[in-house]
Amino acid sequence: MNKRPDVFRVCALAIACAVLLRLAGGGLGAMVAQALGHEKMATVLLYLGTGRVACPAAPQEQTPDPTQLTAPSPEDNPVEFSPEDGQQIQVGNFAGVDVDIPTLLQMPLDWDLTEQSPTVLILHTHGSESYTGIPQEAQSSGYRSLDTAYNMVSMGDALAEYLTQAGIGVIHDRTLYDYPSYNDAYNLARAAIQGYLTQYPSICLVIDLHRDAAEDAAGNQVAFTAQIDGQEMAQLMIVTGSGSDTLSHPNWKENLALGLKLQVQLEKQYPGLCRPLALRAQRYNQDLLPGAILVEVGTAGNTWDQAMASIEPLAQSILSLAKGTEPE
Repeated sequence: MNKRPDVFRVCALAIACAVLLRLAGGGLGAMVAQALGHEKMATVLLYLGTGRVACPAAPQEQTPDPTQLTAPSPEDNPVEFSPEDGQQIQVGNFAGVDVDIPTLLQMPLDWDLTEQSPTVLILHTHGSESYTGIPQEAQSSGYRSLDTAYNMVSMGDALAEYLTQAGIGVIHDRTLYDYPSYNDAYNLARAAIQGYLTQYPSICLVIDLHRDAAEDAAGNQVAFTAQIDGQEMAQLMIVTGSGSDTLSHPNWKENLALGLKLQVQLEKQYPGLCRPLALRAQRYNQDLLPGAILVEVGTAGNTWDQAMASIEPLAQSILSLAKGTEPE
């Protein structure tokens, strides 16, 4: 009794082969194969010959959307830098200090932004800075705005959203520290940063978002733009302090090492988006944390849309560094 299914399949296989060969002589075999499909016909013959059912092929994974930001998983390899990477970037040394870029690029970046606790603090020492072409009702004097939909707070909102959606714990301080007193901005922001670091010792990256300003000989505001994938974006400029100022900043090389790594990463992923990194004598409150950077998002001559377009590339490059780096 157990052999009867096998006998049946062998007979059926012979009959099927004979029928197909017969049909092939009249050109109908190709039509049958085309109608059934080669995979289905092979499945039928496999069953008739062996009694086994062919397993369907696993569906192919869809290509990820390149605009979807995701934080690196713990299994991902950290981004590494070589001494040659320093040749891809430009640094404006306005502080007059000695800098060994290849050595700084290979300094370890001891952090992991993907921890559960907040690891990133975004703030705006000069939050009222804004751009040209914003609505008249949102403007105040000197390319500034108290409307958080059009000043630097809006840039921070976008950056925070990108990083948060990628699994990074972010605190975004939306306070306008330059209003009503512009001169007290850095002192007020410093006290706030110290408070956040005390409350959240897990913070290892502080990003101070600004916008720059530049004028031509006639006093007109100049825009710095880059064409990235056919889109016009405001150029970014990373600013780091040094130890040459009268204010103490003993660990400035650690901040500079981070700035250089981010500059290299941006240049690799988005060539032309960055202006030369600016190394200056001030400390910009970066002495409070080794992982502190200041980023100028365009200039007053740029439009708000151009500035906003550059936030996603900034976020993507930060995410590329999210697991930190190890020296070679």
